Amino acid sequence: MENNKHIIICVGRQLGSGGHDIARMLATDFNAKYYDRELLNLAAKESGFSEKFFEENDEQKGFFKSLFNMQIPHLGSGSMYRSDFSQENLFQFQSDAIRKAASEGSCVFVGRCADYVLRDMPNVVKVFITASMRSRIDKLLEQRSMTPQQAKRFILQAEEKRASYYNYYTGKTWGAAESYDLCVDSSILGLEETEKLIADFIRKQLDV
Repeated sequence: MENNKHIIICVGRQLGSGGHDIARMLATDFNAKYYDRELLNLAAKESGFSEKFFEENDEQKGFFKSLFNMQIPHLGSGSMYRSDFSQENLFQFQSDAIRKAASEGSCVFVGRCADYVLRDMPNVVKVFITASMRSRIDKLLEQRSMTPQQAKRFILQAEEKRASYYNYYTGKTWGAAESYDLCVDSSILGLEETEKLIADFIRKQLDV
């Protein structure tokens, strides 16, 4: 679609809900840049740390790799922050990258507390995508070699870390309706129809 308004869409998602795919479709629909793991690269460039360091700590609280366990390649050669290691600093570097990207044009952000980081920006829509546990397990079984029981355990463990990270840095509750503008179950309509529903909601909310 043709649109001149600067639009920011922040997508939270349950594991296996198709949130990544829906976010990509939204980015195409609104002619916006898509940021998921791409944020790790941006944060690495801004901070001077290597991207691998951000990957190891991505959306996890309390799993910070200490300086004593790190290998030299994790550090960017030009980093000004080499002696300033903490989980909070990593979050700050990533937040700076999110704000910079958002200031440059329309964006779709997946996770990384972008809804909180950009809470004071205009034209920000916060969406959370969920799905039934059955459909999420089925999705995981398509991608990985595991039993349904293992898939469910994997989902619950991953989401416990994700929720802990989000709740700690935002003071809100991950996945709770009051934390978002719209919550939708993608297993009801399917990914494409869910994206259309979200896009229609965004157009009405932002009048675009």
